[in-house]
Amino acid sequence: MTAPLTGFTRLAHTRCWLRAHPTAFDAALAVAVLVCMVTASFADPHGPHGPTFGTRTPEVRSLLLMVVAAGALVFRRNRPVAVLAVTAAVSVVELVAGDPPAPVAMSAVVALYTVASRTDRPTTWRVGLLTMAVLTGSAMLFGSAPWYSQENLGLFAWTGMAAAAGDAVRSRRAFVDAIRERAERAERTREEEARRRVAEERLRIARDLHDVVAHHIALVNVQAGVAAHVMDKRPDQAKEALSHVREASRSALNELRATVGLLRQSGDPEAPTEPAPGLAVLDALLDTFRNAGLPVELARTDHGTELPAAVDLAAYRIIQEALTNVRKHGGADAKAEVSVVRVGRTVEVTILDNGCPAGQGSGPGHEADSGGHGLIGMRERVTALGGTLSAGPRYGGGFRVQAILPVKAHAEGDEDA
Repeated sequence: MTAPLTGFTRLAHTRCWLRAHPTAFDAALAVAVLVCMVTASFADPHGPHGPTFGTRTPEVRSLLLMVVAAGALVFRRNRPVAVLAVTAAVSVVELVAGDPPAPVAMSAVVALYTVASRTDRPTTWRVGLLTMAVLTGSAMLFGSAPWYSQENLGLFAWTGMAAAAGDAVRSRRAFVDAIRERAERAERTREEEARRRVAEERLRIARDLHDVVAHHIALVNVQAGVAAHVMDKRPDQAKEALSHVREASRSALNELRATVGLLRQSGDPEAPTEPAPGLAVLDALLDTFRNAGLPVELARTDHGTELPAAVDLAAYRIIQEALTNVRKHGGADAKAEVSVVRVGRTVEVTILDNGCPAGQGSGPGHEADSGGHGLIGMRERVTALGGTLSAGPRYGGGFRVQAILPVKAHAEGDEDA
Protein backbone atom coordinates (compact mmCIF):
# COMPACT_ATOMS: atom_id res chain seq x y z
CA MET A 1 0.00 0.00 0.00
CA THR A 2 2.90 2.38 0.69
CA ALA A 3 4.62 2.15 -2.70
CA PRO A 4 1.57 3.03 -4.86
CA LEU A 5 0.70 5.86 -2.51
CA THR A 6 4.25 7.23 -2.73
CA GLY A 7 4.22 7.01 -6.52
CA PHE A 8 0.86 8.73 -6.69
CA THR A 9 2.13 11.48 -4.39
CA ARG A 10 5.20 12.03 -6.53
CA LEU A 11 3.06 12.19 -9.65
CA ALA A 12 0.79 14.75 -8.01
CA HIS A 13 3.78 16.85 -6.95
CA THR A 14 5.19 16.65 -10.48
CA ARG A 15 1.90 17.80 -11.99
CA CYS A 16 1.68 20.69 -9.55
CA TRP A 17 5.24 21.72 -10.37
CA LEU A 18 4.58 21.58 -14.12
CA ARG A 19 1.43 23.70 -13.69
CA ALA A 20 3.45 26.23 -11.74
CA HIS A 21 6.17 26.27 -14.46
CA PRO A 22 4.37 26.04 -17.83
CA THR A 23 7.39 27.21 -19.81
CA ALA A 24 9.45 24.31 -18.52
CA PHE A 25 6.71 21.90 -19.59
CA ASP A 26 6.56 23.44 -23.07
CA ALA A 27 10.34 23.23 -23.40
CA ALA A 28 10.25 19.56 -22.44
CA LEU A 29 7.45 18.98 -24.92
CA ALA A 30 9.45 20.71 -27.66
CA VAL A 31 12.44 18.48 -26.96
CA ALA A 32 10.23 15.38 -27.04
CA VAL A 33 8.67 16.41 -30.37
CA LEU A 34 12.12 17.14 -31.81
CA VAL A 35 13.37 13.69 -30.78
CA CYS A 36 10.30 12.06 -32.35
CA MET A 37 10.71 14.01 -35.60
CA VAL A 38 14.43 13.25 -35.88
CA THR A 39 13.89 9.58 -35.10
CA ALA A 40 11.07 9.26 -37.63
CA SER A 41 13.16 11.01 -40.29
CA PHE A 42 15.46 7.96 -40.42
CA ALA A 43 12.55 5.77 -41.54
CA ASP A 44 11.83 5.16 -45.22
CA PRO A 45 8.11 4.59 -45.85
CA HIS A 46 8.79 3.31 -49.39
CA GLY A 47 11.13 0.43 -48.72
CA PRO A 48 11.12 -2.67 -50.95
CA HIS A 49 9.24 -4.63 -48.31
CA GLY A 50 7.37 -1.80 -46.58
CA PRO A 51 8.61 0.91 -44.22
CA THR A 52 12.19 0.39 -43.07
CA PHE A 53 14.26 2.14 -40.39
CA GLY A 54 17.85 3.30 -40.79
CA THR A 55 17.95 3.06 -44.57
CA ARG A 56 18.05 6.83 -45.08
CA THR A 57 19.55 9.88 -43.42
CA PRO A 58 17.76 13.25 -43.11
CA GLU A 59 19.29 16.21 -44.91
CA VAL A 60 20.76 19.17 -43.06
CA ARG A 61 17.90 21.36 -44.31
CA SER A 62 15.37 18.98 -42.76
CA LEU A 63 17.23 18.96 -39.43
CA LEU A 64 17.29 22.75 -39.34
CA LEU A 65 13.58 22.94 -40.15
CA MET A 66 12.81 20.41 -37.39
CA VAL A 67 14.82 22.44 -34.85
CA VAL A 68 13.02 25.65 -35.85
CA ALA A 69 9.60 24.00 -35.67
CA ALA A 70 10.34 22.39 -32.29
CA GLY A 71 11.76 25.65 -30.90
CA ALA A 72 8.60 27.50 -31.85
CA LEU A 73 6.57 25.13 -29.65
CA VAL A 74 8.16 26.67 -26.54
CA PHE A 75 5.99 29.77 -27.11
CA ARG A 76 2.78 27.91 -27.94
CA ARG A 77 0.87 29.11 -24.81
CA ASN A 78 1.54 32.83 -25.26
CA ARG A 79 1.17 32.99 -29.08
CA PRO A 80 -0.68 29.88 -30.25
CA VAL A 81 -1.78 31.24 -33.64
CA ALA A 82 1.68 32.63 -34.46
CA VAL A 83 3.33 29.34 -33.47
CA LEU A 84 0.88 27.45 -35.70
CA ALA A 85 1.69 29.77 -38.59
CA VAL A 86 5.45 29.20 -38.14
CA THR A 87 5.19 25.42 -37.81
CA ALA A 88 2.76 25.17 -40.73
CA ALA A 89 5.05 27.27 -42.95
CA VAL A 90 8.09 25.19 -42.02
CA SER A 91 6.08 22.01 -42.68
CA VAL A 92 5.02 23.27 -46.12
CA VAL A 93 8.66 24.00 -47.00
CA GLU A 94 9.65 20.47 -46.04
CA LEU A 95 6.70 18.94 -47.91
CA VAL A 96 7.67 20.83 -51.07
CA ALA A 97 11.47 20.38 -50.90
CA GLY A 98 11.85 16.99 -49.21
CA ASP A 99 11.58 13.71 -51.06
CA PRO A 100 10.46 11.93 -49.05
CA PRO A 101 9.77 14.75 -46.59
CA ALA A 102 10.81 14.55 -42.96
CA PRO A 103 7.90 14.51 -40.46
CA VAL A 104 8.15 18.23 -39.66
CA ALA A 105 4.34 18.41 -39.80
CA MET A 106 4.31 16.72 -36.38
CA SER A 107 5.05 20.13 -34.83
CA ALA A 108 2.14 21.69 -36.74
CA VAL A 109 -0.19 19.02 -35.33
CA VAL A 110 0.85 19.96 -31.76
CA ALA A 111 0.47 23.68 -32.53
CA LEU A 112 -3.00 23.11 -34.02
CA TYR A 113 -4.06 21.23 -30.88
CA THR A 114 -2.88 24.19 -28.80
CA VAL A 115 -4.87 26.67 -30.88
CA ALA A 116 -8.02 24.54 -30.62
CA SER A 117 -7.66 24.15 -26.84
CA ARG A 118 -7.13 27.87 -26.19
CA THR A 119 -9.52 29.62 -28.57
CA ASP A 120 -13.23 29.42 -29.32
CA ARG A 121 -14.94 26.89 -31.54
CA PRO A 122 -15.43 29.14 -34.61
CA THR A 123 -11.73 29.98 -34.61
CA THR A 124 -10.89 26.29 -34.27
CA TRP A 125 -13.05 25.45 -37.28
CA ARG A 126 -11.56 28.17 -39.47
CA VAL A 127 -7.92 27.63 -38.49
CA GLY A 128 -8.26 23.85 -38.42
CA LEU A 129 -9.77 23.58 -41.90
CA LEU A 130 -7.20 25.99 -43.31
CA THR A 131 -4.30 24.07 -41.76
CA MET A 132 -5.65 20.73 -42.98
CA ALA A 133 -6.16 22.09 -46.48
CA VAL A 134 -2.72 23.71 -46.72
CA LEU A 135 -0.70 20.79 -45.35
CA THR A 136 -2.65 18.02 -47.09
CA GLY A 137 -2.79 19.98 -50.37
CA SER A 138 0.95 20.63 -50.28
CA ALA A 139 1.65 16.95 -49.68
CA MET A 140 -0.65 15.87 -52.52
CA LEU A 141 0.52 18.44 -55.04
CA PHE A 142 4.28 18.49 -54.46
CA GLY A 143 5.01 15.04 -53.06
CA SER A 144 6.38 12.23 -55.20
CA ALA A 145 3.86 9.75 -53.77
CA PRO A 146 0.35 9.47 -55.26
CA TRP A 147 -2.20 11.86 -53.83
CA TYR A 148 -4.10 8.97 -52.27
CA SER A 149 -1.08 7.58 -50.46
CA GLN A 150 -1.42 6.65 -46.83
CA GLU A 151 1.09 9.33 -45.81
CA ASN A 152 -1.16 12.07 -47.24
CA LEU A 153 -4.31 10.57 -45.73
CA GLY A 154 -2.47 10.16 -42.42
CA LEU A 155 -1.50 13.85 -42.45
CA PHE A 156 -5.13 14.77 -43.08
CA ALA A 157 -6.32 12.52 -40.24
CA TRP A 158 -3.72 13.71 -37.74
CA THR A 159 -4.51 17.40 -38.29
CA GLY A 160 -8.25 16.71 -37.99
CA MET A 161 -7.81 14.72 -34.78
CA ALA A 162 -5.59 17.45 -33.31
CA ALA A 163 -8.29 20.08 -33.88
CA ALA A 164 -11.02 17.81 -32.47
CA ALA A 165 -8.95 16.84 -29.42
CA GLY A 166 -8.08 20.46 -28.66
CA ASP A 167 -11.72 21.52 -28.95
CA ALA A 168 -12.77 18.69 -26.61
CA VAL A 169 -10.16 19.71 -24.04
CA ARG A 170 -11.27 23.34 -24.23
CA SER A 171 -14.92 22.35 -23.75
CA ARG A 172 -14.09 20.16 -20.77
CA ARG A 173 -11.96 22.89 -19.21
CA ALA A 174 -14.78 25.41 -19.65
CA PHE A 175 -17.25 22.94 -18.12
CA VAL A 176 -15.01 22.32 -15.10
CA ASP A 177 -14.43 26.05 -14.64
CA ALA A 178 -18.18 26.68 -14.79
CA ILE A 179 -18.83 24.00 -12.16
CA ARG A 180 -16.08 25.39 -9.93
CA GLU A 181 -17.36 28.95 -10.32
CA ARG A 182 -20.91 27.81 -9.58
CA ALA A 183 -19.74 25.96 -6.48
CA GLU A 184 -17.78 29.00 -5.27
CA ARG A 185 -20.77 31.27 -5.92
CA ALA A 186 -23.05 28.87 -4.05
CA GLU A 187 -20.60 28.82 -1.14
CA ARG A 188 -20.46 32.60 -1.07
CA THR A 189 -24.25 32.74 -1.25
CA ARG A 190 -24.56 30.31 1.67
CA GLU A 191 -22.12 32.35 3.73
CA GLU A 192 -23.90 35.61 2.91
CA GLU A 193 -27.28 34.03 3.70
CA ALA A 194 -25.93 32.74 7.01
CA ARG A 195 -24.55 36.18 7.88
CA ARG A 196 -27.84 37.81 6.89
CA ARG A 197 -29.86 35.43 9.04
CA VAL A 198 -27.53 35.96 11.98
CA ALA A 199 -27.84 39.74 11.60
CA GLU A 200 -31.64 39.52 11.36
CA GLU A 201 -31.81 37.28 14.42
CA ARG A 202 -29.58 39.62 16.42
CA LEU A 203 -31.71 42.58 15.37
CA ARG A 204 -34.93 40.78 16.31
CA ILE A 205 -33.60 39.79 19.74
CA ALA A 206 -32.30 43.34 20.25
CA ARG A 207 -35.79 44.71 19.51
CA ASP A 208 -37.40 42.30 21.96
CA LEU A 209 -34.88 43.11 24.68
CA HIS A 210 -35.36 46.83 24.13
CA ASP A 211 -39.14 46.54 24.33
CA VAL A 212 -39.06 44.42 27.49
CA VAL A 213 -36.42 46.45 29.30
CA ALA A 214 -37.71 49.88 28.29
CA HIS A 215 -41.27 49.09 29.31
CA HIS A 216 -40.66 47.43 32.65
CA ILE A 217 -37.77 49.61 33.75
CA ALA A 218 -39.86 52.70 33.01
CA LEU A 219 -42.67 51.34 35.18
CA VAL A 220 -40.26 50.39 37.95
CA ASN A 221 -38.76 53.86 37.84
CA VAL A 222 -42.15 55.56 38.09
CA GLN A 223 -43.42 53.35 40.92
CA ALA A 224 -40.14 53.65 42.83
CA GLY A 225 -40.41 57.44 42.56
CA VAL A 226 -43.97 57.34 43.84
CA ALA A 227 -42.94 55.11 46.77
CA ALA A 228 -40.08 57.41 47.69
CA HIS A 229 -42.36 60.47 47.52
CA VAL A 230 -45.13 59.11 49.79
CA MET A 231 -43.07 56.83 52.03
CA ASP A 232 -43.30 59.12 55.07
CA LYS A 233 -46.82 60.53 54.76
CA ARG A 234 -48.75 57.65 53.11
CA PRO A 235 -47.01 54.34 53.80
CA ASP A 236 -49.97 52.32 52.50
CA GLN A 237 -49.67 53.98 49.09
CA ALA A 238 -45.90 53.49 49.18
CA LYS A 239 -46.44 49.81 49.95
CA GLU A 240 -48.80 49.51 46.99
CA ALA A 241 -46.26 51.22 44.73
CA LEU A 242 -43.54 48.82 45.86
CA SER A 243 -45.91 45.93 45.13
CA HIS A 244 -46.25 47.23 41.59
CA VAL A 245 -42.45 47.46 41.40
CA ARG A 246 -42.23 43.81 42.43
CA GLU A 247 -44.80 42.75 39.83
CA ALA A 248 -43.12 44.76 37.07
CA SER A 249 -39.74 43.30 38.00
CA ARG A 250 -41.15 39.76 37.97
CA SER A 251 -42.73 40.35 34.55
CA ALA A 252 -39.48 41.79 33.23
CA LEU A 253 -37.53 38.77 34.44
CA ASN A 254 -40.01 36.33 32.89
CA GLU A 255 -39.95 38.06 29.50
CA LEU A 256 -36.17 38.39 29.58
CA ARG A 257 -35.91 34.68 30.37
CA ALA A 258 -38.18 33.86 27.44
CA THR A 259 -36.21 36.13 25.09
CA VAL A 260 -32.79 34.89 26.17
CA GLY A 261 -34.10 31.35 25.82
CA LEU A 262 -34.13 31.91 22.06
CA LEU A 263 -30.34 31.95 22.19
CA ARG A 264 -30.16 28.45 23.67
CA GLN A 265 -29.43 25.48 21.47
CA SER A 266 -32.34 23.39 20.31
CA GLY A 267 -33.21 20.63 22.73
CA ASP A 268 -31.93 22.50 25.80
CA PRO A 269 -34.22 21.37 28.64
CA GLU A 270 -33.64 24.66 30.46
CA ALA A 271 -34.96 26.76 27.60
CA PRO A 272 -38.27 28.41 28.57
CA THR A 273 -41.39 27.37 26.72
CA GLU A 274 -43.76 30.20 27.66
CA PRO A 275 -45.64 31.59 24.66
CA ALA A 276 -44.74 35.03 23.37
CA PRO A 277 -47.04 37.83 24.56
CA GLY A 278 -49.83 39.01 22.26
CA LEU A 279 -53.10 40.88 22.12
CA ALA A 280 -54.71 38.18 24.27
CA VAL A 281 -52.95 39.71 27.29
CA LEU A 282 -53.41 43.31 26.19
CA ASP A 283 -55.64 44.14 29.16
CA ALA A 284 -52.94 43.00 31.59
CA LEU A 285 -50.43 45.20 29.77
CA LEU A 286 -52.68 48.25 29.99
CA ASP A 287 -53.26 47.59 33.70
CA THR A 288 -49.53 47.90 34.33
CA PHE A 289 -49.60 51.40 32.82
CA ARG A 290 -52.74 52.34 34.72
CA ASN A 291 -51.07 51.22 37.94
CA ALA A 292 -48.12 53.44 37.01
CA GLY A 293 -50.43 56.46 36.80
CA LEU A 294 -51.10 56.61 33.05
CA PRO A 295 -54.83 56.58 32.24
CA VAL A 296 -55.37 54.36 29.20
CA GLU A 297 -58.62 53.75 27.33
CA LEU A 298 -59.05 50.75 25.02
CA ALA A 299 -61.34 50.23 22.04
CA ARG A 300 -61.28 46.92 20.15
CA THR A 301 -63.23 45.49 17.21
CA ASP A 302 -60.91 42.58 16.45
CA HIS A 303 -62.56 39.98 18.66
CA GLY A 304 -62.57 36.56 17.03
CA THR A 305 -59.66 37.43 14.72
CA GLU A 306 -56.84 34.90 14.86
CA LEU A 307 -53.58 36.61 14.02
CA PRO A 308 -50.30 34.89 13.10
CA ALA A 309 -47.82 34.81 15.95
CA ALA A 310 -45.56 37.37 14.29
CA VAL A 311 -48.40 39.87 13.77
CA ASP A 312 -49.81 39.28 17.26
CA LEU A 313 -46.41 39.86 18.87
CA ALA A 314 -45.71 42.94 16.73
CA ALA A 315 -49.04 44.55 17.66
CA TYR A 316 -48.40 43.88 21.35
CA ARG A 317 -44.86 45.29 21.22
CA ILE A 318 -45.95 48.40 19.31
CA ILE A 319 -48.60 49.21 21.91
CA GLN A 320 -46.15 48.49 24.71
CA GLU A 321 -43.42 50.70 23.24
CA ALA A 322 -45.79 53.56 22.35
CA LEU A 323 -47.31 53.66 25.85
CA THR A 324 -43.85 53.43 27.40
CA ASN A 325 -42.84 56.50 25.41
CA VAL A 326 -45.99 58.29 26.60
CA ARG A 327 -45.22 57.46 30.21
CA LYS A 328 -41.60 58.56 29.90
CA HIS A 329 -42.03 61.69 27.80
CA GLY A 330 -45.69 62.70 27.94
CA GLY A 331 -45.69 64.41 31.31
CA ALA A 332 -47.64 63.86 34.54
CA ASP A 333 -51.06 64.70 33.04
CA ALA A 334 -50.70 62.55 29.93
CA LYS A 335 -53.53 60.25 28.85
CA ALA A 336 -53.58 57.63 26.14
CA GLU A 337 -56.10 55.90 23.92
CA VAL A 338 -55.50 52.54 22.27
CA SER A 339 -57.61 51.09 19.47
CA VAL A 340 -57.30 47.75 17.69
CA VAL A 341 -59.56 47.56 14.63
CA ARG A 342 -59.96 44.85 11.99
CA VAL A 343 -60.25 46.45 8.54
CA GLY A 344 -60.53 43.96 5.69
CA ARG A 345 -57.33 41.98 5.50
CA THR A 346 -55.48 44.23 7.92
CA VAL A 347 -55.47 45.11 11.60
CA GLU A 348 -55.02 48.78 12.49
CA VAL A 349 -53.37 49.53 15.82
CA THR A 350 -53.56 53.18 16.89
CA ILE A 351 -52.13 54.82 20.01
CA LEU A 352 -53.07 58.44 20.75
CA ASP A 353 -52.00 60.63 23.66
CA ASN A 354 -52.40 64.24 24.67
CA GLY A 355 -48.83 64.36 26.00
CA CYS A 356 -47.14 67.72 26.39
CA PRO A 357 -48.71 70.69 24.63
CA ALA A 358 -46.94 71.80 21.51
CA GLY A 359 -43.75 73.63 22.32
CA GLN A 360 -43.52 72.31 25.90
CA GLY A 361 -41.43 69.33 26.96
CA SER A 362 -39.95 66.79 24.68
CA GLY A 363 -43.02 64.69 23.95
CA PRO A 364 -42.96 60.99 23.14
CA GLY A 365 -42.03 61.58 19.57
CA HIS A 366 -38.66 62.99 20.52
CA GLU A 367 -37.27 59.63 21.56
CA ALA A 368 -35.52 59.20 18.22
CA ASP A 369 -33.89 62.60 18.61
CA SER A 370 -32.56 61.57 22.03
CA GLY A 371 -30.90 58.43 20.71
CA GLY A 372 -33.67 55.93 21.49
CA HIS A 373 -34.53 52.96 19.30
CA GLY A 374 -38.23 52.55 20.09
CA LEU A 375 -39.68 54.11 16.94
CA ILE A 376 -36.97 52.50 14.82
CA GLY A 377 -37.78 49.10 16.30
CA MET A 378 -41.51 49.56 15.69
CA ARG A 379 -40.89 50.53 12.08
CA GLU A 380 -38.62 47.51 11.54
CA ARG A 381 -41.23 45.15 12.97
CA VAL A 382 -44.00 46.50 10.77
CA THR A 383 -41.84 46.59 7.63
CA ALA A 384 -40.73 42.99 8.18
CA LEU A 385 -44.38 41.91 8.18
CA GLY A 386 -45.24 43.86 5.04
CA GLY A 387 -47.23 46.56 6.87
CA THR A 388 -46.92 50.32 7.29
CA LEU A 389 -46.25 52.54 10.30
CA SER A 390 -46.94 56.24 10.72
CA ALA A 391 -45.87 58.23 13.75
CA GLY A 392 -45.93 61.96 14.39
CA PRO A 393 -47.10 64.78 16.65
CA ARG A 394 -50.77 65.73 16.86
CA TYR A 395 -52.12 69.22 16.39
CA GLY A 396 -52.34 70.92 19.76
CA GLY A 397 -49.94 68.51 21.46
CA GLY A 398 -49.52 64.84 21.95
CA PHE A 399 -48.45 62.10 19.61
CA ARG A 400 -50.04 59.56 17.30
CA VAL A 401 -48.72 56.12 16.33
CA GLN A 402 -50.60 53.97 13.83
CA ALA A 403 -49.55 50.58 12.51
CA ILE A 404 -51.39 48.75 9.73
CA LEU A 405 -50.54 45.06 9.89
CA PRO A 406 -51.64 42.31 7.47
CA VAL A 407 -53.77 39.55 8.94
CA LYS A 408 -51.58 37.05 7.09
CA ALA A 409 -47.94 37.66 7.97
CA HIS A 410 -45.36 38.29 5.27
CA ALA A 411 -42.86 35.42 4.73
CA GLU A 412 -40.13 37.41 6.41
CA GLY A 413 -42.37 38.10 9.30
CA ASP A 414 -43.04 34.41 9.74
CA GLU A 415 -39.36 33.84 10.15
CA ASP A 416 -39.19 36.56 12.78
CA ALA A 417 -41.87 34.80 14.77
